[in-house]
Amino acid sequence: MEIHEGAAAVGDNVLDFSRLSLNTFSFDTISEERKRETKQLYLNYNRLASLPSSVSVFCNLEFLDISNNGLSAICEDITRLSRLKTLLAKNNRLDEFSLPKEFGSLQLEVLNFSGNRFEEIPLQCTKLLRLQSLSLGGNRLKSIPAEIENLTSLELLYLGGNLITAIPAEVANLPYLSYLVLCDNRIQSVPPQLTRLHSLRSLSLHNNLLTYLPREILCLVHLQELSLRGNPLVVRFVKEMTYDPPSLLELSARTIKSRNIPYHPRDLPSNLVRYLDLASKCPNPKCAGVYFDSCVRQIKFVDFCGKYRLPLMHYLCSPECTSPCNSNPQSDAESEDESSVPAYRLQRVLLG
Repeated sequence: MEIHEGAAAVGDNVLDFSRLSLNTFSFDTISEERKRETKQLYLNYNRLASLPSSVSVFCNLEFLDISNNGLSAICEDITRLSRLKTLLAKNNRLDEFSLPKEFGSLQLEVLNFSGNRFEEIPLQCTKLLRLQSLSLGGNRLKSIPAEIENLTSLELLYLGGNLITAIPAEVANLPYLSYLVLCDNRIQSVPPQLTRLHSLRSLSLHNNLLTYLPREILCLVHLQELSLRGNPLVVRFVKEMTYDPPSLLELSARTIKSRNIPYHPRDLPSNLVRYLDLASKCPNPKCAGVYFDSCVRQIKFVDFCGKYRLPLMHYLCSPECTSPCNSNPQSDAESEDESSVPAYRLQRVLLG
């Protein structure tokens, strides 16, 4: 099938050849003027095994989508697209050997290689000094190279769904990084150096192998979302965070204990005396209540050995003891040290 069959021209600067089942190219039918004017080219959802060198005829191209093909290589001529800012190449068969040697000379700002077969982040990618968004999710990456620190313009780094086991400290040298997605990997620890990511707003670490967090993570000034669900440090605490209303027995016992109503073993059956003796005081300093079997489970960040700040379970006597209008993970029942953390920090801690 020739490329002009079914091709759609969407606006003066856009050519759309997506979803045409193309496996070969011929740009001969496109006028020279149109080639010069085209700034966006869509070739996604076809059957291309390779990107033809003739793509370089679009000398003013700024946006190229070659996602969802069967690409196993990207031609050397792509480096002639000196104005190219966005390259989307999701869901192909690309690996670290598929890129031309001079790929790093491109002036890319957005690069998406998600859903391919990369086992390493190509070093050519770490030379894209204008890159603001890099996505390599759903590949086979086992590590993040130290050279990632070269991408000093990076704002979004998406590496979810790989086999990564560690976060290199060099990631902390990305001054504009706002969104770091490392979910669904095999990461066992978070380097404390990440506290230098002063622009970080969202950190996705769910479904990893984390058993602790560095306490420095709460020093991230602009962090608004921290996703931790599916990690050992959370799973053991958050499995069944449900609240069962107290029984009549417990309500009666709560009233006796909270109002200091005197009782004596000779006045009550021994089993009720034992039950009353099991009362636990609500840790919320603003509450004078107690609980027995029914309580509210809540995650609270607690200092551990002065080294790490762990999300630990604590128990409150009722839902009213939580802070329903405050999404900050700190509760009213926090320690003096924890209360010094500003309310705007960690606006969302996603645990389940």
